[in-house]
Amino acid sequence: MTTRYAMAVDTVRCVGCAACVIACKTENDVPNGGFRDWVVQQVSGSYPNLSLQIRSERCNHCDDAPCVDACPTGASFVAAGGIVAVDPDKCTGCRACMAGCPFDARYVHPDGHVDKCTFCLHRVQEGRDPACVENCPAGALVFGNVANPRSAIARLLASRRHEVLRPEAGTHFNLFFLV
Repeated sequence: MTTRYAMAVDTVRCVGCAACVIACKTENDVPNGGFRDWVVQQVSGSYPNLSLQIRSERCNHCDDAPCVDACPTGASFVAAGGIVAVDPDKCTGCRACMAGCPFDARYVHPDGHVDKCTFCLHRVQEGRDPACVENCPAGALVFGNVANPRSAIARLLASRRHEVLRPEAGTHFNLFFLV
């Protein structure tokens, strides 16, 4: 069976506590000023009919990743299961991948290479969930193999209305927002 990792963020359950951000920074030794994920609050409507959506955002791990295509050294690549990653030893810090990313999901590490969310690839390879998923107190993050119709994430996406950010980018996302 094919493996295609994806994450779903339940915008109804997310309370914006940023436990995902702290877990990621701790797990991946993200330096001050760096980020691999972040929390967004989006207000829509007009008074008195306002609504608030809270989202934990990160790299969308696109199937057709423009950041990978933009990288001149091959440092940005697609790893097993469709996880988009960066090899810091190949990265020159040119930022071409940053310009190619439609989600502004990359930053320059103080060591000079570009860094980003990897869905905690090192944990996934051990059969574990990403640190953000494991530490979300609201249970708002779900991760798994969306290519397996019996997986929790595939069943969730089949049963709940969901959206992606910037669908016009057409990059075939692997980050979904349950609404």
